[in-house]
Amino acid sequence: QLVESGGGLVQAGGSLRLSCATSGRTFSNRALGWFRQAPGKEREFVAAITRSTPSTRYADSVKGRFTISRDNAKNTVYLQMNSLKPEDTAVYYCAAGSSLADFGSWGQGTQVTVSS
Repeated sequence: QLVESGGGLVQAGGSLRLSCATSGRTFSNRALGWFRQAPGKEREFVAAITRSTPSTRYADSVKGRFTISRDNAKNTVYLQMNSLKPEDTAVYYCAAGSSLADFGSWGQGTQVTVSS
C-alpha cells in the first residue's frame, strides 16, 4: 500500500512537501515515483527515484523546483516542491514499480492547489 499526505492549498511561490508511506514490501520496489493529474488532463510523470544508487529523474517542468528523496528507515518517499506555480495544481499520486518505466502500484492521491 501507498498512502500520500502533505497536500493542500498554497500561494504561488510557496512550498509543500508530500510524503508517501509504504509497506516494507512496497518500498523494496526498485523505483518509487510521483505522478500528477490536473482536471481534464492525463496523468503525467513528475519525478522518480530508484532503490539502488539511488538515481533520480524529473519531468522538465519541475526540474530545479522539486526534489524527490527516500528514507529507507521509514519506508517513505518524499516530494519537496518549491517555487510552486498555479500550473502545478493537480492530484499527486505516489507509485511504486519494478523500474522507472513500470509503475504497478498506486496511492489514492493527494490534492495540491496553488493559487495565483
